[in-house]
Amino acid sequence: MTDPSNRRRRGLMLLISSPSGAGKTSLSRRLVADHAELDLSISATTRAPRPGEENGREYHFLDRAGFDAMIEAGEFLEWAHVHEHRYGTPRAPVMAALEAGHDVLFDIDWQGAAAISREAPGDVVRVFILPPSMAELSRRLHARAQDHEDVIQRRLGRAYDEIPHWRSYDYVIVNEDYDRAYADLAHIYHAERLRQARNPWVNGFVEGLLDEKLEPPR
Repeated sequence: MTDPSNRRRRGLMLLISSPSGAGKTSLSRRLVADHAELDLSISATTRAPRPGEENGREYHFLDRAGFDAMIEAGEFLEWAHVHEHRYGTPRAPVMAALEAGHDVLFDIDWQGAAAISREAPGDVVRVFILPPSMAELSRRLHARAQDHEDVIQRRLGRAYDEIPHWRSYDYVIVNEDYDRAYADLAHIYHAERLRQARNPWVNGFVEGLLDEKLEPPR
């Protein structure tokens, strides 16, 4: 029989996407808080830290030259230019985490999810969060009271471009009831951790089972 301490599995990358207001951030943060073996991916960015932000906690803050050098060296799983700044996912810490059996969650848009999926197709699990209706999505964005009306309208407009990409994801959750949506997300995560390909220790475990010779009952 294999020693339980030697049952090392390969980690996974959980990519969660949704239009703004559909719930991916609150669901993601709750899943990370509930699972010690799951960490939130920390991106690199060229923008300056905001008050209260710390390097290595919210982001890895880089200057433009350092970021560009990492692009040239192929050190990002994905990167993008957004609102005059660059954002990207450093490859090395993510792959090291997977090798050590830890899982990494990405709160990410569909373009970033597609890029990571091309780089590491065997390691990703993709989940798309849908709102129950566009009217409900609008209500949630207004209820947050975080943005001006013109910003909310832009977010709603982008939702019509983002939602059609649901077909490229492995799982789809309609976030009509938050607790139910969270339960579905947690079930997906737990099941994906048990995939045969992520648990190479099982081969030796099964060989040990078959080597056991039982005495017939007396």
